[in-house]
Amino acid sequence: MWLNCGGFFDVDAKRLELAQLEKQASEPDFWNDQEKAQKVLQQRSRLERAINTAEEQRRAVDDIAVLFDFAAEDEASANELREAIKSLTAEVEESETQMLLGGPNDANNAFLSINSGAGGTDAQDFAEMLLRMYLRWAQKHGFKAEEIDLQPGEEAGIKSASYRIEGDYAYGLLACEVGVHRLVRMSPFNSGQSRETSFASVFVTPEIDDNIEIEILDKDLRVDTYRSTGAGGQHINTTDSAVRITHLPTNIVVTCQNQRSQHQNRDVAMKVLKSRLYELELEKKQAETNKLAASKRDISFGSQIRNYVLHPYRLVKDVRTKHETSNVDAVLAGDLDDFIKEYLLSKRVDGSQ
Repeated sequence: MWLNCGGFFDVDAKRLELAQLEKQASEPDFWNDQEKAQKVLQQRSRLERAINTAEEQRRAVDDIAVLFDFAAEDEASANELREAIKSLTAEVEESETQMLLGGPNDANNAFLSINSGAGGTDAQDFAEMLLRMYLRWAQKHGFKAEEIDLQPGEEAGIKSASYRIEGDYAYGLLACEVGVHRLVRMSPFNSGQSRETSFASVFVTPEIDDNIEIEILDKDLRVDTYRSTGAGGQHINTTDSAVRITHLPTNIVVTCQNQRSQHQNRDVAMKVLKSRLYELELEKKQAETNKLAASKRDISFGSQIRNYVLHPYRLVKDVRTKHETSNVDAVLAGDLDDFIKEYLLSKRVDGSQ
């Protein structure tokens, strides 16, 4: 299959689209609208990376074809061939995953939220484990993670956290993680070290284009300010600069406390609110599976999408796709790509993509 890697997407169509963007960027009035110009440049960079990836994979295929001629008689060439195939396979699998992303916002940046559920301190610790897992996953993909809000737990872990994840297809990939996650382990937080089950939920929305009109009326908002609780608040903010915005018609609540001023925190919070309202509206219009409702079910038994079992055996299993691995440590260290790809493939098979 990898021998056809150059055809995973229509490179000629990508080149044509790139040429159109180049022409647009060369117009004298291109920078009159800086926000629009930045969007064009981002799309141009995305296309350039896609085209370069396809060309590099095609060259790798040509190199492997040459190595085949020597591998039968030369052990060094055989070893080089094995390594080349291994490397190309990994690259092709990543390309295949991106080809499964075709939603209108899949290429966008994402807002990631994690909330602890049933399980007390264990659940708050689990929520922090999930946050660390996603931050490491983002780092492996070269994505930028920016903290928006973080509420620490009373004894350990976190009650909730919100991050902006910036990178190509961040939303399309992370959207596969939306739902309730379940952890089974020997609890480190009680004297008897009994086996405990705890839960945390993951919620993801796309960062949407500012040009998309989402009407938000002032009368529909309740804005509260408070003293920041994170490290930034302790060392930078000396006033009640953190902002909590409640959208009264939908009861959506967003908070931001990581910026340096109340004005900046409000701007970021409004952007998160806008993305959530947009996602909600899409779900209504498209009559798709109501991901929002599913992710807001009770964070407890029977509603999980994935189980992380550390005792009495070690296994991570996705309830939706049945994909599993015993390498729990790798998963918690951010090795999520197989789970994400299996979910995207299952959506394609089900016809819901």
